[in-house]
Amino acid sequence: MRFLRKSLTGLFLMAMTLGLLFYAGTMVRDAVQARLSEEPRVPQARERVFAVNVVPITFETVTPVLSAFGEVQSSRTLELRAASGGTLIDLDPAFVEGGQVTEGQLLARIDPADAQASLERAESDLLDAEAEQREADRAIVLAGDELEAARDQVALREQALKRQNDLVARNVGTAAAVETAELALSTAKQAVLSRRQAVAAAQSRIDQAATRLKRAEIALDEARRHLSNTEIRAEFAGTLSDVTVVGGRLVSSNEKLAQIVDASALEVVFRVSTQEYARLLDDNGQLRRADVTVTLDVFGTNLQATGTISRESAAVGDGQTGRRLYATLNAPRGFKPGDFVTVSIQEAPLPFVARLPATAVNAAGEVLLIGEEDRLTVAQVTVLRRQGDDVLIRARDLEGKEVVAERTPLLGAGIRVNPLRSGTSATLVEPEMLELTEERRAKLRAFVEANTRMPAEAKTRLLAQLSQDKVPASTVARIEARMGG
Repeated sequence: MRFLRKSLTGLFLMAMTLGLLFYAGTMVRDAVQARLSEEPRVPQARERVFAVNVVPITFETVTPVLSAFGEVQSSRTLELRAASGGTLIDLDPAFVEGGQVTEGQLLARIDPADAQASLERAESDLLDAEAEQREADRAIVLAGDELEAARDQVALREQALKRQNDLVARNVGTAAAVETAELALSTAKQAVLSRRQAVAAAQSRIDQAATRLKRAEIALDEARRHLSNTEIRAEFAGTLSDVTVVGGRLVSSNEKLAQIVDASALEVVFRVSTQEYARLLDDNGQLRRADVTVTLDVFGTNLQATGTISRESAAVGDGQTGRRLYATLNAPRGFKPGDFVTVSIQEAPLPFVARLPATAVNAAGEVLLIGEEDRLTVAQVTVLRRQGDDVLIRARDLEGKEVVAERTPLLGAGIRVNPLRSGTSATLVEPEMLELTEERRAKLRAFVEANTRMPAEAKTRLLAQLSQDKVPASTVARIEARMGG
């Protein structure tokens, strides 16, 4: 009995095992067939919408500003040089580096002993020349009187000769008396000739005296000039620089002692390209007296001054390009010669132009406009100027249109965008949310937890989203696409 009972129990267990195996095989077959018969799930494709900043196109008259770099310099700079050699004496206390001087101020004096002696000698020579001229004047008067007396003697001798001839004609006189009268007349004429020569000599002496007096006056003026050259004075008010001397130093002729810079007559010199130079010309081809603004960057506390373009260089210069321009500064407070500054020049106004961010226009001169249904369209514009981070454009039939302020490689014609206008809050598109069943939520969580290649931060973020009541449809679609259905 016991054997039969055990045999039946073993047979029952074997039958139950075979039945369970058959049932499990049937379930697996049905599951495989059901899976193969299912249609593959295709995630629903949704159009991406980009949020972009837009600005309106408004045409107006704009005055472009041209920027360049330049250097401040003084239009009045004078070198102080020694006109004569000698020892420096009487040095003014202001004759130092940075000293402020006024016009005509005596800065230094060179020892005037030699120049004073030369002046006194010239004065003495002038007195001698004046005395000589006075003596020559008296001599010519005396010579004239002697000539007059000699002529009177000739007249008397002629009368005597005439009287002897009359006596001879009346047979009263003798031939010897006539000859004696003729010889006397000839001697008197010879005396007149001598007196005329004396007058000519006296006249020549006057001319020589006048020449000598002129030379003496020239020498005196030269001596006075040499004496005045011993004084070094400021030709105009300014500031001293490059001072290289001290009191008591021996200087040579034409040696540079210092330099005077007029800080009130400053100008800025800068260089622009030929294209920029052409914009500064008027209708007659002449350089316009455009207004400029000069800025010196001193770490936040900028110095500014205004001015006007005054002239241009005559030539370009070897190895250089563009044009060199000069602008006179008005009240340049705080500026010094040698400052490196930024120059802003106002060009001629441009009518019917719009100002846009530089990022709104590509290299081909194209902009992206907001079209119907907030889709982008491409428009061609003409870039006239670039003003820092902005550009000035001109285009037809774009008045009032909205353009994308910042272009990116993701944006192009036909793409739908969410325009963000200045002064308004951003209206973002609400993402589609799904309510998941527990089974579907568990499958998604299991896939995320089992993924070993996913970063820990991303895994934590996805698990947090899957724990919520509603999960973004894009997140679910992305996970299921990786699961394979």
